[in-house]
Amino acid sequence: MKKVLIALSIVFLTVSGFEANAQKIGYISVNEVIMIMPETAKAQAQLEEFRNALIQSANDKETAFNASVEKFLADSLKMTEAQKTVKRQDLMKLQQELSQEDQRMQDQFQKKQQEVIAPIQAKALTTIQAIAKEGNYTYVLEKEAMIVAPNADDLLPLVAKKLSVTIPATIQVGKQ
Repeated sequence: MKKVLIALSIVFLTVSGFEANAQKIGYISVNEVIMIMPETAKAQAQLEEFRNALIQSANDKETAFNASVEKFLADSLKMTEAQKTVKRQDLMKLQQELSQEDQRMQDQFQKKQQEVIAPIQAKALTTIQAIAKEGNYTYVLEKEAMIVAPNADDLLPLVAKKLSVTIPATIQVGKQ
């Protein structure tokens, strides 16, 4: 009888030990968190305005270049060969700068995008980490990396509540 009690005690302690070491795993889509944050709409509007300013600047430069070419063509009959050579070199330099404008615009836009989005991403990650800590989650995985997962482990509703935002109907909670 004593051996049976000892054996049952060992089994009970072993099972209890496994339960104590059980790890809680949740998942979330960081992109969905960022999409539901009100700061994101403001950032998108700011980026759209910046993009339009870049496009306008490029269009102005192109218009100025075309005007310079037309002026050169009109005035070239009155110029000496030396003046034409200098003017052609100036126009070629302007054309080269204009051809690099697209890359410059992309670089500026990406820099601005990082500048505007970085604080939003930081807030989202900080909130996710806080929810994970509050809920005793050992691991939080990216939702897009999950193939199958229980709906209850999706942290989006908890994060949305902490951020005081509602989840739009277009975003599905849980892994479908």
